[in-house]
Formats: sequence, structure tokens, C-alpha cells
Amino acid sequence: MPNIAWNAKEYQQNFSFVPSYGEAVTELITKPQGSFVVDLGCGNGTLTEKLLEKGFRVLGVDDSEDMLRLARRNHPDVTFQKGNALDFVLIEKADVIFSNAVFHWLDGEKQQAMLCNLYRNLKPGGELVCEFGGYGCAETVHSALEAVFAERRLKYPRVFYFPTIGQYAPMLEKAGFKVEFATLFDRPTVQNGEDGAADWIRMFDKKPFEGMTHDVREEIIREAVERVRGKLYKDEQWVIDYVRIRFRARKTQ
Repeated sequence: MPNIAWNAKEYQQNFSFVPSYGEAVTELITKPQGSFVVDLGCGNGTLTEKLLEKGFRVLGVDDSEDMLRLARRNHPDVTFQKGNALDFVLIEKADVIFSNAVFHWLDGEKQQAMLCNLYRNLKPGGELVCEFGGYGCAETVHSALEAVFAERRLKYPRVFYFPTIGQYAPMLEKAGFKVEFATLFDRPTVQNGEDGAADWIRMFDKKPFEGMTHDVREEIIREAVERVRGKLYKDEQWVIDYVRIRFRARKTQ
């Protein structure tokens, strides 16, 4: 299961950059119009709709009931299914499994099992097209939080999985895929509003704060934000130091 519980409404209002950036990833799909494309971790369905507009037959799959409720309301012309990356099963195997900003939520030791499940759910010759957080993603924020936690004699758990190409490509190959495209790149990402860095932590980095009081959590967030201000606050806006990794891999048999 992913290391996140989503606030679907806030996600849609303040973090629309996630599906917006994902539109570029759809360009890696080489299958023709009419192909069956599964949007794995579809969230609120924004990218699933974009895939439909490109002429694909689409299915959105997500493990969050709140996100699926929002997706079904906003995109009534799209079919959605509840399921998680580790064990979802398709009635019809896919020509393409597409995924944006999902894989980094799964623990490293579960990645191989996930890739094997994706392989099983693809037709022979089918494509896995994905983007997620790569090595060093948001490291300025995570390092600051780690330091603030340590000063309070607390351990800051690194719950994200941010691999290099060299770490991930062999896992794809072990699952049976042929890697056709791979890239790791910096993508500084602007946040909404004057409180953008703190809001980013509250939305995407919840697990380390489990069991804390609201006041302690907010104190840690504020201290960490001040530590990164000199590096991440630019031209009166917050810019998180994202790093992304993209792959296109093909099922060979």
C-alpha cells in the first residue's frame, strides 16, 4: 500500500501541477489510438481524461476511495476501478500501463513485486510508461526536516523511494521488461502561495508526523521551512527541488 492518505479536495485545489506535468509523460506512449491504456494511480482522473482525448480506450485505477469519488464526479465519461499497484487485476490485459507520480510512494522492497504485477497485466509487446520521483527529489526539504527531527531526538523516516536509473532499470529487466527509454532530470516545481513549502510538507510528507500533536508538527514544519527559505524561496514564490525519473519499458513476451 502507498505511504500516503490523500486529502482529495486540497490536492485538486492546490497541487494541480502533479497531473499538469504528467501530460508530457503521455508523449512517451507509442501505441496507436484505440489501444487500451490503464492510468495506474489515476488520482482525480485529470490525466486519465487527457489519455481519453488522445484517442485511447482508458481505465483509471487508484487505491484511494476519496480520489476515485472525485474522479468519477469530474470525469463521468471515464471508467475507474479501485485497486493498488501490487495486486490489481485487469479483466482485459492492457496495451499500455501509464503511471505518473505514483511509484515513489511504494517502499523499495515492494517495487519488484509491483513491477512483476504490471508485467502480468500487460499484453505481449505492451508498454509501461511512467514518471516518478528520482534520486535527490526534494532533498533540500527532507534534509532540513531530518535535522530538525534529530535536534528533538526524533528519527525522520525516509518514506519515499527515489532511485537512480542504475538502480531501477535492472529491476524492470528482472521483471521481464526491455527498457527502451530512461532519463533522470531536475524539475524545480513552483508551489502555490506564500505558505507553499509548508503546504507541500503537510500534503505530501504526512507519515513522519504521525502521532505528533498539531502544535509540535507545525513547529517542526515552520523551523524546517525557515532553514530552506534561502535556497527554495525565489522571486516571491516557493520552488521545491524536484528530481524526476522516466521510463518506457516493453513486455517482451
